[in-house]
Amino acid sequence: MYLEFYGLKEAPFSITPDPRYVFLSERHRDALAHLLYGIGKGGSGGFVQLTGEVGTGKTTLCRLLLEQLPENTRVALVLNPRLSPVELLESICDELKLEIGDKKGSLKGLVDTLNAYLLDAYAQGLRVVLIIDEAQNLSTDSLEQVRLLTNLETPTQKLLQIILLGQPELRDKLNDPELRQLAQRITARYHLTPLDRDETEAYVRHRLAIAGALRSPFSRLGLRALYKRSGGVPRLINIIGDRALMAGYAREQSSIGERLVDRAADETLPGSVRYRLRHYGPWAAAACAVIALGAGAYFSQQRKAESAAATAAAPAPAPAAGATTTATAATPPPPQENAAEKRLAALAENSSDSELTAWTQLLARWQVTSAETTVRDAARCRSIVFAGMNCLRGHGTIAQLARFDRPLILPLKWENANAWALLQGVSGDQIQLNLAGESFRIGKDDLASVWDGEFVALWRLPDDIPAKLHNGDAGPGVAWVKAQLARMDGGAGDAGPAFFDDALADRIRKLQTAYGIKPDGIVGPETLFALSALDPSGPHLMRNVQ
Repeated sequence: MYLEFYGLKEAPFSITPDPRYVFLSERHRDALAHLLYGIGKGGSGGFVQLTGEVGTGKTTLCRLLLEQLPENTRVALVLNPRLSPVELLESICDELKLEIGDKKGSLKGLVDTLNAYLLDAYAQGLRVVLIIDEAQNLSTDSLEQVRLLTNLETPTQKLLQIILLGQPELRDKLNDPELRQLAQRITARYHLTPLDRDETEAYVRHRLAIAGALRSPFSRLGLRALYKRSGGVPRLINIIGDRALMAGYAREQSSIGERLVDRAADETLPGSVRYRLRHYGPWAAAACAVIALGAGAYFSQQRKAESAAATAAAPAPAPAAGATTTATAATPPPPQENAAEKRLAALAENSSDSELTAWTQLLARWQVTSAETTVRDAARCRSIVFAGMNCLRGHGTIAQLARFDRPLILPLKWENANAWALLQGVSGDQIQLNLAGESFRIGKDDLASVWDGEFVALWRLPDDIPAKLHNGDAGPGVAWVKAQLARMDGGAGDAGPAFFDDALADRIRKLQTAYGIKPDGIVGPETLFALSALDPSGPHLMRNVQ
């Protein structure tokens, strides 16, 4: 009804998964890259896990994944995982169009049939992928059966790649001690979070543009309210947005503001969601925070009083004969473990190998396929991982790494423990890391307690660029350096002579100073990385850390 009123050709906020309306935020692109990389790894085996809250776009990503699969891939897609182990195997065989005949109901017969198919597919150079959506609904027995499927292998290759898609409950389920063997085989994890405020506004404008709108009917405050009430969940954005357009049409309001969006949200959101996200949510949250702080202070005082009473009630040791009784200073309590260290330790404990997980994520961000390198080969970090991809181990401050604006691996250390995290974003004093597949935020001071400045970086570099360039050199490497510098200072690019002169050395020193590199005017590995960071293509750090 509202289409003509708002100049639309079609409804912009339909909840059907129309591929024309797909909006990929940076985190959605990362998640899709993880899935594609997981399939590309093929024979290296292991599970790929993608989780996210309801409505964040997991099914949409699954559809995009199916559209981008390599031609040599065969897929079994299980959409209803509420199945017994035998029913699950039957469903997988049906998806792969296998003739199971009288083997229905026979666990051994189904596994034998599947194994024979996988061996034949391997001989033909095919990759077989099992994708299980809503995997949080799998029973423990069915999950264990899924794990056993990864035992189907040749001496050098896993025959089946498995991708689990599910809600956050899947992560909780995989923490069950009964499923620790499966959890240890997850080589790539990604948790899809809702959109931030800027992404929400971009999402709304994207869908309106696809629907034919020449302008956005939502005011600036209306867009903010839409983000606040939806929490950045795409499905809720669609539901509230559609209802707000209908309400605006009914009231003949060409501009939809905060009040109209709030009314639309009150009418459409489920009661529990409405309670959490309603208009006065910030005030309720503030009241809860005050109550929580008061309760915390009360119980803290109670614990102190109880502790003091217990100390007073304890019999004092008898003084030695002739000794004078004096007041004894209380023994200071042992220092508490840093909260950041607790969080990191808990995450690292659930990862069989956080280093390989971090490398898997970094390769996925650069969309590196297994045809180019393996995770273990990349983790050796030779200066040239393969033609066109370089690696660097260095030291720097978090401000310097933020200037590079590339995802990096940060080795973390506390006490006798080590872990490896992927740097995802920097915003003010807040750092976004991913450790063992879990994204979390940490303050700069807390990070400094477990990180000594070491980092590992990957970047793409033309394979004809030498490892070092200095004054007097000439050739295509110098031309590339000049072209990259032109992005920063607007100076001469590769149009001039490809010769490294004093003027170019001065420009290099300015770049090095800006990136916190020793300003020697020589192009070495760190300077090459800084030059490549000037290229807008490739992955970047998040700027809105939440």
